[in-house]
Amino acid sequence: MTNHNTAPETEFSDKEEKVIKSIKSNRIIIPIVLGLGVAAWLLYRKWDAEAIASIPWDTHTFTWIGIAAGLMVVRHLAFSFRLRLLSDNFFSWKKAITLFLIWEFSSSVSPTTVGGAAVALFILSQENYGAAKTAALVIYTIVLDTFFFVTFIPTMVLIFGQDVIPLVGRGESGQWIFYLTFSVMIAYGGFFFYGLFFSPSKFKAIVKGVTKIKFLRRFQDRAEELGNDIIKASNEIRGRKFSFHLKGYLATCLAWSLRFIILSCLVIAFNPAGKIPLEFVYQTELYAKIQSLFVILLLLPSPGGAGFAEFIFDGFLVSSGYIRDGVSSIVALIWRLITYYPYLIFGAIVIPVWLRNRINDRRKEKSAG
Repeated sequence: MTNHNTAPETEFSDKEEKVIKSIKSNRIIIPIVLGLGVAAWLLYRKWDAEAIASIPWDTHTFTWIGIAAGLMVVRHLAFSFRLRLLSDNFFSWKKAITLFLIWEFSSSVSPTTVGGAAVALFILSQENYGAAKTAALVIYTIVLDTFFFVTFIPTMVLIFGQDVIPLVGRGESGQWIFYLTFSVMIAYGGFFFYGLFFSPSKFKAIVKGVTKIKFLRRFQDRAEELGNDIIKASNEIRGRKFSFHLKGYLATCLAWSLRFIILSCLVIAFNPAGKIPLEFVYQTELYAKIQSLFVILLLLPSPGGAGFAEFIFDGFLVSSGYIRDGVSSIVALIWRLITYYPYLIFGAIVIPVWLRNRINDRRKEKSAG
């Protein structure tokens, strides 16, 4: 595996090398140590033999854990479908599944505030998709993801009230973090929406103008590149039919919703059968609280939120009364084992092979030229 990681140095540009370094297989070490370390600490600090013994580990428990794992697979397929849809089926199902795996791996080894947009631009460009189309697809996914949260969360608040904004731990600090993050999300997504659909030239002028500030001058080249990308993306997206945007939004809703429903399944799994109502209204409120909590997770500084996510979800499950204290740390660990660590492991396996294939493709092109 080491050979695969070092070989690309003679085949890619310096800029591409920076992206490749961000998705090397050894990047999984830090998030695994952080995540499992915090999980172990929580288990030790909150160990309650009586609570642990109360876990039934029966058909009910394993069935809902299995459903959660199955939904994780469906979620990946839903995002892969969106990739195919936005690319007008340029990518085959197999290719879309692989590319989204790499995309998720990059998000898992990067701080949640950074995400995998740069890697997405890189991997799509390596598939000969075209610079303008690549920029359009990646930037439009940012807009779609933001639009999903901006439409769903206020709707949930209108229906269920402020209670869907979770209390993390014993205080109200989580609500203030939520309001801050959600405001940043609206501003960020709204700015890209404006550039994509209204005035890409003004978008470019604004981002370039901001980098004239002394301490931001080192980002001037990136601002220029981003401005050019938004212009390319706007030319690709603005002429699309309404049905294209509707399908993209619905695919986004499905994919993201499954991510939150997975944790709902684990809440049901670790409560005795019948204790957690399965009625639509109750489950929708639970879904709304989990989605709101994910907004808070977007500010986490560690790779993929490792360590922080386990801690915050543990506190949320207890403070919300969904899981008994002493069992919550086990639920948080299983949730991460289903939704996070598989991308670290499979990504570390797939990426070296994908890079080797891209290198071989470039060598063939040079030979043919």
